[in-house]
Amino acid sequence: MGIITITKEIRDAIIELGGTDAYKCYQCGMCTALCPWFQVEKVSFLVNRIPHNVKLGNVMASEDKKVIEKEVEELFRCVGCDNCLEYCPRGVNIGDIVRAIRRILIDYEALPKTLKDITTKIYSSGNPQGDSADKRNNWAKKLNVPLYSPELEYAYFPCCIPAYDAQVKRVAESTTKILKATNSLFGVVKDDVWCCCEAIRNFGAEKIFQEIAKNNISALDKAKVKKMIVTSPHCYTTYKNEYPELGSTIEIIHTTQIFAQLITNRKLKPTKPVVKKVVYHDPCTLGRQNNIYDEPRSVLKSIPGLELVEFENFNRKDSMCCGAGSGGLWLDWQKGERMSDIRVKQAVDTGADILAVACPYCLIMFEDSVKTMNLNLEVKDISEILAESI
Repeated sequence: MGIITITKEIRDAIIELGGTDAYKCYQCGMCTALCPWFQVEKVSFLVNRIPHNVKLGNVMASEDKKVIEKEVEELFRCVGCDNCLEYCPRGVNIGDIVRAIRRILIDYEALPKTLKDITTKIYSSGNPQGDSADKRNNWAKKLNVPLYSPELEYAYFPCCIPAYDAQVKRVAESTTKILKATNSLFGVVKDDVWCCCEAIRNFGAEKIFQEIAKNNISALDKAKVKKMIVTSPHCYTTYKNEYPELGSTIEIIHTTQIFAQLITNRKLKPTKPVVKKVVYHDPCTLGRQNNIYDEPRSVLKSIPGLELVEFENFNRKDSMCCGAGSGGLWLDWQKGERMSDIRVKQAVDTGADILAVACPYCLIMFEDSVKTMNLNLEVKDISEILAESI
């Protein structure tokens, strides 16, 4: 057996960029067994190798093009679901280690081409679709939703995908219907607030994240936004947990939280029966990363006629990732390599008519899986189901 040479420069660079948790890992293998890729039979993704290779400086150490391409593909297989962190006996944050490595990869333009394109679109136009910024609120204009002004209680930021994607804009529309039904005073933020940049920060594009985040904070401060409702858990975790590092003081509320609050305060009462069996999928970013489990369920339970069922074993903190996080939404995994297919099959096994979600990323991933697998299962955002009942 040959001797592995420790490449100190690579190791030190990764540690400096946030990969310090690599030293906590003692290779128990718990993370590999808990990784959602473990459920996908065709994939062998040994997560525990990542901190081990960091300590050895054995990351991007080869000069062979094919070896480098394979390594990049593996490093972008991590979807940032944090299931490994939830159970790690040493509290090793694999996500932080992976982000640190990706920050080096981006400096060498070693990202997968699809993610390079997404990063360029966000930097140039403020959204991953690459549409012009002045189209961000077109959906709202059609519904006569005003721009936010200080006399309104809430600003609403529906995420780039519901704002631009024709497949998902129905989520922003149903949320608007609910808020209008309760006479909530709200308006959409101006189009000078761009993508929250959670995704590209996870790609490793830290400099772009910092630049756009600071511009967003400045725009929101100028608009005097105090409370902001968001549709996406990815926006939620970024605005709530990461923007404060850059000076943001805005109160961030996820749609399921405001819906639950309105129902509890009797400002909203679902009355029309939705006679369906529904299973709720806990998004990784909303559940594990923000501990929001009860509000989505309380909203669904308030709807007359609706029967709420649970995934066996894989619910709440043990929920299985849809595969969209950390860039996975835009990567084209080969047939048999989509963890969303596994999750949809789990939903079918519950006997549910509807797979309910609370994240635009999950909505896209599951609808694509249902279509390609030719299954008889509806995928709906909680806002859509609630809107049917008011």
